[in-house]
Amino acid sequence: MRDDQEEFDESEDGHAETEATVVCPHCSESVEITLDPSGGDVQEYIEDCEVCCNPWSVTVQYDVEGKAEVEVEKL
Repeated sequence: MRDDQEEFDESEDGHAETEATVVCPHCSESVEITLDPSGGDVQEYIEDCEVCCNPWSVTVQYDVEGKAEVEVEKL
């Protein structure tokens, strides 16, 4: 995150996105994942595809309005 960019504060409005649809980098299926805004405005974690069970690296970035940008990459 850039120094001049405001951080999202979930406690301010409580309207952060809590779900996202991503495409598995292994099997190319669309998968809906649950997001946890209380984990901070930038998050990185490992999650398994619920279709093919292969692992992904998930990166979530919330903007100041609570909109989530989600990326998944093959491990």
